[in-house]
Amino acid sequence: MKAQEIREAFLGFFSEKNHKIVASSSLLPKDDPTILFTNAGMNQFKNVFLGLEKRSYKRAASVQKCLRVSGKHNDLEQVGRTNKHHTFFEMLGNFSFGDYFKREAIEFAWELVTEIFGLDEERLYATVYEEDEEAYRFWNEGIGLRPERIFRFGKKDNFWAMGETGPCGPCSEIHYDIDPGYEQGEPGVLIGKGSDRFIELWNLVFMEYFQDERGTLHLLPSPSIDTGMGLERTAAALERKTSNFDTDLFRPLIKKICELTQREYPALDRGDVSVRIIADHVRAIAFLIGDGIMPANEGRGYVLRRLIRRAFRHGNYLGLERPFLHHLVSSVADIMKDAYPELLSSMAFISRVCLAEEERFSLTLSSGLRYFYQFVEEAKKSGRQDLKGEELFKLYDTFGFPLDLSWELAQESGLDVDEAGFQKELASQKERARSAWKGDAELGERKTYGRLKKLRTVYKGYEAEKIEEAEVLAIIKDGASVDDLKQGEKGQVVLGVTPFYAEAGGQVGDSGWLRNARFSGVVEGAFFPTPDVIAHHVQAVQGVLHIGEKVEATVDSLRRRAISNNHTATHLLHAALRRVLGDHVKQAGSLVTADRLRFDFTHFSGLSEQEIREIEDLVNQKIRDNLPVKTKLTTLEEGLKEGAVAIFEEKYGEKVRLVEVKDFSKELCGGVHVHSTGEIGFFKIVGESGVAAGMRRIEAVTGQGALRYVQETEDILTDIAAFLNSSRKDTLHHLEKMKALLEEAEKENKALRQKLALLKTQEGEERIRKIKGINVLAQRFDGVSVEELRSLADSLKQRIGSGVVVLGTSSDGRVFLVIGVTKDLTHRLKADELIQDIAPLIGGGGGGRPDFAQAGGKKPEQLDMALEKSYSLIEKKI
Repeated sequence: MKAQEIREAFLGFFSEKNHKIVASSSLLPKDDPTILFTNAGMNQFKNVFLGLEKRSYKRAASVQKCLRVSGKHNDLEQVGRTNKHHTFFEMLGNFSFGDYFKREAIEFAWELVTEIFGLDEERLYATVYEEDEEAYRFWNEGIGLRPERIFRFGKKDNFWAMGETGPCGPCSEIHYDIDPGYEQGEPGVLIGKGSDRFIELWNLVFMEYFQDERGTLHLLPSPSIDTGMGLERTAAALERKTSNFDTDLFRPLIKKICELTQREYPALDRGDVSVRIIADHVRAIAFLIGDGIMPANEGRGYVLRRLIRRAFRHGNYLGLERPFLHHLVSSVADIMKDAYPELLSSMAFISRVCLAEEERFSLTLSSGLRYFYQFVEEAKKSGRQDLKGEELFKLYDTFGFPLDLSWELAQESGLDVDEAGFQKELASQKERARSAWKGDAELGERKTYGRLKKLRTVYKGYEAEKIEEAEVLAIIKDGASVDDLKQGEKGQVVLGVTPFYAEAGGQVGDSGWLRNARFSGVVEGAFFPTPDVIAHHVQAVQGVLHIGEKVEATVDSLRRRAISNNHTATHLLHAALRRVLGDHVKQAGSLVTADRLRFDFTHFSGLSEQEIREIEDLVNQKIRDNLPVKTKLTTLEEGLKEGAVAIFEEKYGEKVRLVEVKDFSKELCGGVHVHSTGEIGFFKIVGESGVAAGMRRIEAVTGQGALRYVQETEDILTDIAAFLNSSRKDTLHHLEKMKALLEEAEKENKALRQKLALLKTQEGEERIRKIKGINVLAQRFDGVSVEELRSLADSLKQRIGSGVVVLGTSSDGRVFLVIGVTKDLTHRLKADELIQDIAPLIGGGGGGRPDFAQAGGKKPEQLDMALEKSYSLIEKKI
């Protein structure tokens, strides 16, 4: 049974068991600040398990794409070294939200693996939590599994918890004996130690407890089921393979890698590990970029960057010196096209992002090797037997050198590595990242509102901007529930029904007023503390507001109108970008306020002036056409069938709102919009820039804001024309003449500065010293640019004929050095090595060629000392 057949069989089986089939969510988790990536099938149902969200169904099944490269679920270092660990994988799961429990979960699992998948019962084993007699009994008496095929394990292996507090419970695993001849021993012992003879096929989690802050377990009123079965491992079992990498999910990819590297697989050498790592990582790379994550120096982008660099390095090990990963992503798309057809449409973009990152790392790798050998030289000079932890971490953090690469290179140089020191530096970095990660703060806020999970706010903002009688359900002040909100105080107010749009999908929340006979307050914004509750940021202006009272809730309609203009304009912009630039364009983030809109999208290069004008003209044409904007409720599946664009980072419910601009744009969106495009009035792009590799940003204004922008620009042009004493028509001509005059004057000034600098060298001939027969000149020149300093160094090299020139200049708190070595001496003295010794003296670093190098630093007060010290440093080098 092939992978796609397994997906279809699994979902078909649970569909017949009355489960709702739910599509995979993005690898970028929505509304869960506790994780970097989606790492389990239950992630998208977490709020349902926590009781914060209700669905119309109590049974669900999915095939979820997952990534495990960080946190407690981190398989990165095992990838390629075992047959069954991966970074990216697919998890097949079935879920019960207070419906069926242990008996049905076990019966469903057994029926599927034996009757549908056809696995041999005599090669299947079960594990249970050591105290879970009920699960043991269901396996033994209900299924008929003999006692010698059921093993009890402790909390470490067979008890699952969502976190330090929250739902938890025992679990039961199904293991398959994939190759009885692989390793001899008792099955229970082999399963316990993780032998490759057995595959952990399926994990059934029985969520029957709630763990409080003290660690005490309480029975849940509605126990639930959360199961997970890895597709890759299941494919290995059903395809009768001992390794996941031998299944149809990997075989075509590995074949392509072998073609590029001109090697056999398996070759039973260390290269096999590199082949498997590349195959694994390129799958993760393709899906991460496909879900809108770009390489970066922190957060999710850093994980992607590390995966690309790690795979690239293993390609180097196999003899691939040039970028190659971008050639492999098409193979990933071809293998996965049946389950994830969207990969095919994004493949060109994914490939370009991957290529750019490979090229970038190729340059970084050569720089890193230079630093590495410098550290080796320093270690040997000082008599150390290893590279220091901070040196290893610099190579890791700055140049992407994993510890194992540094270790291998160090071994070749006869050195060891200070692994403990490296781990200490790594731990410090992780702590800094945790401090910067906003998720912890968001999680704290979420706990504050956990007690409101039984409440529900009905949103009426699509139909009305005022609700006459809205009941106050709760008031939060300073993180605690209170009974009232007094004049002068600020708090969050929860209403039973509201016209206020809560911040979501990039659109800011509404503002307005809450009033009754005894109270008046300003609503400064609205947000979702839980999926079913809208809270309002309220500043109490007059009187006291009590829980249970009713208020008149009124939206600021003028501000709402401006937000609506900008939101619909964002949809027009998105559609225009796809028409002008191509279908690879995907929304990667947005901000819609009353004043402006900001739209981030995937595209590889900056937009030309012509492209910006074409996009702007197309949007304004659709505004002038006054096209109707229609909305309707539908399902996610139906919306996508109609051609609607879904945003990758959004989390969609059972019912979605489709916003359509006639014959031009269709998007799934819950925001507020105009009724026809003519209401927007006018659209003007005010900025286009890059925000990350492969990601661009457009900022724009509409309506009155766009008019003000044009008027302000007109005023600036009028002032410039008046300053130049010309008409606006002739302004550009006058500026071009002025620029030419300035350039001519600067050219003359530059020539004069160089003449003065050369005269200064004649005055300071005594600074040329003979060091072991070599002329060395070290001199300071203030008031010259770096470019002029380089030119001066070339002139002085010609003057002295043979020797070394070290020149420095300082300006605006910065200091610059250049070193020139005449060609006849580069076999004895190298400028790029000299600069590495001198640059630290000015608080900086640099590089270059053997005959010329330069550096910058932040300690101008050290320049004179550095120049004087250069004589002795050069003497040591000769």
